[in-house]
Amino acid sequence: MRVVEVSSFVASPLAGMTLAQLGADVIRVDPIGGAGDRNRWPVTDKGVSLYWKGLNKGKRSITVDMRSPEGQRLIQRLITESGPRGGIVLSNVVGRSWLEPDELERLRPDLIHLQITGRPDGGTAVDYTVNASMGIPLLTGPVDHNGPVNNMLPAWDIACGLYAALGIVTADQARATTGRGQRITLALHDVALTMVGHLGMLAEAELLAQPRERIGNHVFGQFSRDFRCRDGEHVMVVVLTKRHWRDLTEVAGIRAAVEALQTSLGANFDDEGERYRHRDTLAALLVPWFATRELAEVSATLERTSVMWSAYRTVKQAVADNRDNPVLSVIDQPEVGPYLAAGSALRLQGLEQQIKPAPSLGGDSADVLGSWLGLAGDEIDGLRQRQVIGQR
Repeated sequence: MRVVEVSSFVASPLAGMTLAQLGADVIRVDPIGGAGDRNRWPVTDKGVSLYWKGLNKGKRSITVDMRSPEGQRLIQRLITESGPRGGIVLSNVVGRSWLEPDELERLRPDLIHLQITGRPDGGTAVDYTVNASMGIPLLTGPVDHNGPVNNMLPAWDIACGLYAALGIVTADQARATTGRGQRITLALHDVALTMVGHLGMLAEAELLAQPRERIGNHVFGQFSRDFRCRDGEHVMVVVLTKRHWRDLTEVAGIRAAVEALQTSLGANFDDEGERYRHRDTLAALLVPWFATRELAEVSATLERTSVMWSAYRTVKQAVADNRDNPVLSVIDQPEVGPYLAAGSALRLQGLEQQIKPAPSLGGDSADVLGSWLGLAGDEIDGLRQRQVIGQR
């Protein structure tokens, strides 16, 4: 598959990288000098964006003067003259007539065009504004907190990027069967809205009189929360099933107390809803067990049970914990040097994953124009001299 990606920031670059890591030849096209995400943090001590490198692994890069008619025509040719498995464009850029499907379909009728927007009306939005509009920040944070609490993980962008990759694969499969292309629109707002709907939260808000409230580090609808150990370390404990609950109460030595409490309240703590309703009372029984033991003892004990749990780790500790995970491997990234990078989380049987570094901005212009469009060296040099493409 050949994909031309004209994009920036998270969702669209993630979609392109997802396809690249599964074997597609993805060409990221940027304006000369780079797009708005070129220097986005985190950056190295020398100012190289690890964010940009992280989201563009496995792609090739070309930089083009997108304001010039010649540059626009060159991008159109990359999209429309890219062979039988090409004709695919992935973009979050709006308001450019030369990149619209009406214009491109004149040149290639079986075009697959996926356009990511912020809002369904084509307006702009980003993960953090969409998240605010869904009500999530008003459910996040400590119980006694009055204002919104943002989530630093761009979850809607991530879901949007994976949706986009799946949309392109689906359209490509349909084209192979029917010969017809596809126009796909994907609004970040709609990704969040559908996910919140799938999780029952929209129906809950519409049908139930009592709105959901902040619950701190508890997990809604089940007995799951964090506990502090004697050495100051914290663990997250998740109880989903009756077996999890019985194992936890037995190792903590509170089974008799729980049964007595159950009788006095007329509750059934084998039911997850009942455990959730009485979560604070039940947690109070467990807090002393964690508080009188160091993390090492807690870890060793919980490992012998069915209970799901994890110690809270820093990102630096997570790096050390996962060095042997096969989805990670050391790459020699141009402009950065060697470091541990992530491939695809999909582990396909019989296909060993090879993680490829991100390109240098504009570093593949000659190769791409030569291999995809058949341009000769002097033609490429002419494009450089006229500043239609970048100098690299």
